[in-house]
Amino acid sequence: MSVPFEMAAGTLNLAAPLILAAMAGVVSERAGIVNIALEGIMLVAAFTATAVTYALEPVSADGLRSAADAGFYAPWVGLLAGVAAGSAMALLHGVVTIRVRADQIISGVALNILAMGATQFACTLVFASSSNSAVVAAMPRWGIGPYSFTPVAWLAFAAAPAVWFFLQRTVAGLRLRAVGEHPAAADTLGVRPNSTRFRALALSGALAGMGGAALSADVSQFVQNMTAGRGYIALAAMIFGKWNPLGAAAACLLFAAADRAQIALQGKLPPQLAQSLPYLLTILVLAGFVGKARAPGALGKPYEASR
Repeated sequence: MSVPFEMAAGTLNLAAPLILAAMAGVVSERAGIVNIALEGIMLVAAFTATAVTYALEPVSADGLRSAADAGFYAPWVGLLAGVAAGSAMALLHGVVTIRVRADQIISGVALNILAMGATQFACTLVFASSSNSAVVAAMPRWGIGPYSFTPVAWLAFAAAPAVWFFLQRTVAGLRLRAVGEHPAAADTLGVRPNSTRFRALALSGALAGMGGAALSADVSQFVQNMTAGRGYIALAAMIFGKWNPLGAAAACLLFAAADRAQIALQGKLPPQLAQSLPYLLTILVLAGFVGKARAPGALGKPYEASR
């Protein structure tokens, strides 16, 4: 397999969790809720997926668990648990921002900090290590050669067109976009803005949770802070893509290519410079496009329901 094909396969693999997180950001923010908590949601979901998979592994007579003997269902149940944990985190963000009407940025940052501390504490309790978990049962990989990905990654590749179709071609998607642009007008037409925002956050959390589960599924293990800023990069991709699912997915491929390039350049450039490439690209994108991209009209603005 030639180097370009290997680079392309590596880029797709790195892009999968970014795409899912970016789709989560699109769904949330098109409904008017800033979701900076994507980083924390992904981290909690990655740990939950790993911990549940580990719990389902059979225990031998000497008390040891065997990932090799785990049933095929264990990673799938772990994935569903990660998705559920992501939705729960997003709904908590909704309670704080929609019901309590707290600042959405502060709520998101607080959830990210909570996720970092909670996963480290839980990892210590479950795996007796604050840095990483045990290796758990692996998900199957589908494909040919280097183009073999976990089922979660394949789902990520389908997520962008699916979210685009949902937002542009369904009644529920139209209502979600209306709430994000002008909630008062939507309210007069019988659409409940806050209920719609809660449902959007539940879907957003599920997508981000799947992205976190994709990270842990790729290495069959949880590593502390393994998201490594991917939630923030996904937000940058969403802005770069102008809150369009297809544009955001294309931006994710660009960021993933930069990440893959820094891996290839390690040893050829100073390590600090090589490792900073994806983050430098993120800063450049935000600096160049934030002022030009038009956000949803009611983004970040709480709505006081009339009923």
